[in-house]
Parts: sequence; C-alpha cells; structure tokens
Amino acid sequence: MFVAGHRGLVGSAVVRRLAREGCEVITATRAEADLRDQRATRLWMEAHRPDAIVLAAAKVGGILANDTYPADFLYDNLMIEANVIEAAHRCDVEKLLFLGSSCIYPKHADQPIMESALLTGPLEPTNEWYAVAKIAGIKLCQAYRRQHGRDFISAMPTNLFGPGDNFDLQSSHVLPALIRKAHEAKLTEANKITVWGTGSPRREFLFVDDCADACVHLLQHYSDAEHVNVGSGEDISILHLTQLVCEVVGFKGEIVKDISKPDGTPRKLMSAEKLRATGWAPSMPLRKGVEETYRWYLEHGAAAQAPSAAASV
Repeated sequence: MFVAGHRGLVGSAVVRRLAREGCEVITATRAEADLRDQRATRLWMEAHRPDAIVLAAAKVGGILANDTYPADFLYDNLMIEANVIEAAHRCDVEKLLFLGSSCIYPKHADQPIMESALLTGPLEPTNEWYAVAKIAGIKLCQAYRRQHGRDFISAMPTNLFGPGDNFDLQSSHVLPALIRKAHEAKLTEANKITVWGTGSPRREFLFVDDCADACVHLLQHYSDAEHVNVGSGEDISILHLTQLVCEVVGFKGEIVKDISKPDGTPRKLMSAEKLRATGWAPSMPLRKGVEETYRWYLEHGAAAQAPSAAASV
C-alpha cells in the first residue's frame, strides 16, 4: 500500500491505521519522488509497484493561504493528482483512493450537502482554486474508471484535525489556529483573542484518526464512481467552537470578532448517509478530539507551529 503524503495530517493517520491491517506500507519523501513531476512519479511507481494507493498528498491551507497563493494551490494539486493517478493506471494498481475536501461543493448548497450537489452552483471564492483542483481529481478517478475500468474511488473528508496538525497561523485551518491562539493568550495572560468574521458560519469537524479508519473501510467495502462524504454528520458555529477551545485550553478572556475579515461559506455540513449506509460511523466526540489535539500540541511545542512541508509532498 502506497500512502502518498504520509507526513501530512491525513497521510500519517492513514499510516497509523494501516499498521492494524498487517499490510506493507510504502512511502516516498519529496526527495525520493516529487509528485508534481510526472517523470519522477512514474519512475518511482514503476520501481515500487504498489497494489493500492491512498492519495492524501496535497498542498493544503486555510482561507488566508488559499486566497494568497491561488496559483500554487491550483497548479500543485492538479499536478500531484494527475501524475499519481496516471502512473497508477500505467502500473496496474488494483485500487486507488483519492482524498478531496468538502470545499468542492457550492457555497450555497442545500444542507446537509449530498454528494449529488457537486457542480450545481458557484464555489466559495476564497478557496475556489483548491476546490477546482480537487473536483478535477474526482473527475480523473471517474474518467479512468469509465475508460480503463480502474477501481479508483474518491472520498471527501470534512474539516479534519488531530495529532500532527499544522498550527502555523499563516497557513493553518481554523481549529488548530484557535488552539494556538488560545494557548498563547493564556500564556501571556491576554484579556482577549480575536477570531475572523462574525463567528456565525457553521463547520463540521472530524478527528483525523476517524477519517483514516473511514479510508480503510472504503478501500475494503466501496467501489463506485461517485465520491463519498466522510464526516461526523454534526456541525458547530465558529463562535461556539472558539468557546469550546478556550474551555479546553483554559483561556478565560474575551472572544473578539474581527468583522473586517471574511466568514467564508456560511455553512458546510455534509450528509453522512452514504457512508453510514456502508456500515461506518466515527467514534471520537469533538471535545475529546480537541483535548487530544491540544495535548499533542503541548508535547510538540514549537515544532507543531511551523508549516508542514509534508502537506504538499
């Protein structure tokens, strides 16, 4: 089993989960195979010939990073997925799981979002570059399945968090950013922390080890062209999430809303019906997951604050 992006948040969780399956896991650093390079990817794949692939490698980041580096997010992700999927086809890989993101859906999609909502409306402008790349990955898997009969499937995780997350404030997602902000405010005895926007947008979160477990489940039990949502089936407002994080961290100051900053999509709750119908459900409650993530952050300190190079491998 080749886990592409094994040093990132999702990839590392998949590697941990596969340890229980008794299969051989193979990985590649960027120095060994830059997945943005077609020739390097093909040569590596021909040399190692994996039976299956979890394609978790991607360039990822929050609203600020997406909005600041649109070309990087579009180009890097297009190259990674196109090169890996094409090489998998050429090397007769039996199964491939492509991982996308809930941002593929229209900004104003009906809630909860069904898989069929894909391409039914405009995307959220602040992350459309990443979303377009991930939509292309879904379509690539469908195209290779249709034209070549490949068992390539796609899963769309919701907002993920957990051990190994990126806590850099310039590139992280909302939950790890809130953990770091609350922790630093607590240490400096600040009287407030600031969150972007109105705090009213609602987001769904899933502990990354639950996501990894869902990936293994899908590899074993799912084979169809349509992508599958991978989420908790519950959402929470950013303001209430901030309050939860502050409680876990122990910060007792004021939460200030910076309404000059964008909110992003008003709500993103994905339907969990399709995945639940296959017999899978998450096991980690949100609060406990936040507690485990904060514990990991405390143990890893400054190393957890820097952007993860593995995120774009």
